[in-house]
Amino acid sequence: MTREEGATDAASTDPAPRRADGDIYTHLLMLRTGLRRFEHWSAEQAAKAGLTPAQHQLMLAIRGHPHDRGPTIGEVADYLLLRHHSVVGLVDRAEAAGLVERERDPDDHRVIRLGLTRDGRERLEALSLLHHEELARLAHEIPDLWRGLPGA
Repeated sequence: MTREEGATDAASTDPAPRRADGDIYTHLLMLRTGLRRFEHWSAEQAAKAGLTPAQHQLMLAIRGHPHDRGPTIGEVADYLLLRHHSVVGLVDRAEAAGLVERERDPDDHRVIRLGLTRDGRERLEALSLLHHEELARLAHEIPDLWRGLPGA
């Protein structure tokens, strides 16, 4: 068998696995690109509202916290996948901008909880409405992105 014949034989057995393999990468690319586009769009909306994307995420972490009492710095750090000291700096800047406030926990005065100011609530509400509208628009595209992924 010549070298060229061997290449032809190998090529005739490989297309199906490569095509299936390529589909996985295509789906992952489409999904990750879609997520990045949404994140980019979200950052633009935050900027239009006079916020940084990090401030928007901070405010969402505070408002989305499942308990009536606001979250602690540590809980926000977990939500945002940041270190405690990074969240302290973010909260300091957001507090100086009049978006968030610190409050002592009524049951344990050693614990500081975070809340939104009136301005912070109003800005977050406006941004959240825009985000819900955008997600509703994207909902038609998302099923196509999931289809074909393992376990989908």
